[in-house]
Amino acid sequence: MAKTFFVTGTDTDAGKTLIACGILAAAKRAGLSTAAVKPVAAGCEQTSKGLRNADALALLAQSTKPLAYEQVNPVALLPAIAPHIAAAQVGRELRVNRLLGLCRGVVYERADLTLIEGAGGWRVPLNNTETLADLARELDQPVILVVGMKLGCINHALLTFEAILRDGLAVAGWVANAVQADMAVFDENLATLRQRLPAPLLGVVPHFSAPSAEQAAEHLDLAPLGL
Repeated sequence: MAKTFFVTGTDTDAGKTLIACGILAAAKRAGLSTAAVKPVAAGCEQTSKGLRNADALALLAQSTKPLAYEQVNPVALLPAIAPHIAAAQVGRELRVNRLLGLCRGVVYERADLTLIEGAGGWRVPLNNTETLADLARELDQPVILVVGMKLGCINHALLTFEAILRDGLAVAGWVANAVQADMAVFDENLATLRQRLPAPLLGVVPHFSAPSAEQAAEHLDLAPLGL
């Protein structure tokens, strides 16, 4: 089987990690082996074991493959700012060819399902000339789009979808994630997205006060992913 997907979002805080963890949890529940990579994470905390990122730790917790933290999150940056700026502040340079090798190292573990989670949205810069979209293009895997359901999400979703296709990648499916407890006209926004996004809707995840991978998994359908 061994399927790999790149997970992106309409913007920062769209809920990529919650949805990625939910997909991994659903796959585990179905008896599949899982692995995940968040190649670049800004907004880490200093611990006795080094810099650690909460999103990367959540992905690691849903991986059945025995991965080291450094495999899941090879580039950990302290400031919670744009990755290329955070890297520059500590004298590091992010390059697609380097990140590509690190991601492929986990893909080669041959889990039934491997997810590679981006940072922020589709066009987040890595350096002066490259973006995370360039990494996704080099990986050449189908994309799962997480739509953070809030005012403006239709425009963000359509633009992101168009950009993914323009970059030559397929959208395997999308998830509507209720990032707000009380979004106005939620159903109408969802209906518009369903009409205009020509890819399978993998699930509508409601707003949770204390979200977990297991809760998200209850609202996700992996069948369109071939799992």
